[in-house]
Amino acid sequence: MRILIIGAGAWGTALAVAAATHLDGAGAARHAVTLLARGVAQRDALLVAQAAGLGNAQYLPHTPLSAALQIADSAQWGAFSADLIVIATPVSGVRQWLTTLADCTLPVAWLCKGFESSQTLENGQFIEKSHNVGDIWSSVAPHLRAGILSGPSFAQEVASGKPTALVAASPHAAVREALVAAFHSPTLRVYSSDDLVGVEVGGAVKNVLAIATGLCDGLDLGLNARAALITRGLAEMTRLGVALGAKAETFMGLSGLGDLVLTATGDLSRNRQVGLLLAQGQTTAQATASLGHVAEGVRCASAVLQRARSVGVHMPITECVVALLNGQLQPAQAVALLMGREPVAE
Repeated sequence: MRILIIGAGAWGTALAVAAATHLDGAGAARHAVTLLARGVAQRDALLVAQAAGLGNAQYLPHTPLSAALQIADSAQWGAFSADLIVIATPVSGVRQWLTTLADCTLPVAWLCKGFESSQTLENGQFIEKSHNVGDIWSSVAPHLRAGILSGPSFAQEVASGKPTALVAASPHAAVREALVAAFHSPTLRVYSSDDLVGVEVGGAVKNVLAIATGLCDGLDLGLNARAALITRGLAEMTRLGVALGAKAETFMGLSGLGDLVLTATGDLSRNRQVGLLLAQGQTTAQATASLGHVAEGVRCASAVLQRARSVGVHMPITECVVALLNGQLQPAQAVALLMGREPVAE
């Protein structure tokens, strides 16, 4: 199978390495994989690292880039034949690529987990709006057969071949089947789902909740508090998803509970690290700058809250995270606000 992966960040690189090193029963490569870097400079750096048996220095330094992996820059995307195109950019880059690929007849999938936030001028006022990638897809490329690959996964562990389970979600069976054929392997199990909305909401909201859990752990509030936060966060996630048309049961699966537990408790989680740094007194700008990687929860927290309010869903944990990120609350105040809420039925 010929796979084209657009975006050489940690997750794009990890999946490219995993697919390029997947062998058939005779020991031959099952796939021909091309990884498209952001530009010429990144492409050249990756080629040098590949030749030296090294990894992606900025995003995945400890996993050597397979010699079987073809590396190019994104401006060359149309020069390659493919059976599947995977967009591995942050949420901020997906609209451009879906627009570019609008007339493509191949299956297309995205990997990012988050909501896009934008402002539109209506009646003389700027109105804040948010969109999940499925909304963008239906707006700019409605005829494209597309979907998402998501689930509880740290790029470093996938690249090193540690057991992982993901979910391929799309209303198109051909997209789900292409993702399973591309990435299912002895160490990477890929399940299928037709609940695109549920998988997208789970992937976006868990990042916001991971910031809250990192804050909880950074303040040394204890394991009881962490368990309560994860559980109530799952309830928030489910309420929003169902309001947007998702299936409630999706949030008990890999892209809901599974991804939330991993991101909220795993030390490799960038969003959790943001919460830990905020608990130490750092500002949002300081915390994100120290990571050197994108933490999608910081980018999409306000968009998640705006979307929730637009459909009448109350998300108190998300509200506190947004206020904290915006500097409107201090860490201790956020905890006091959540604990001081009136008792309600679970």
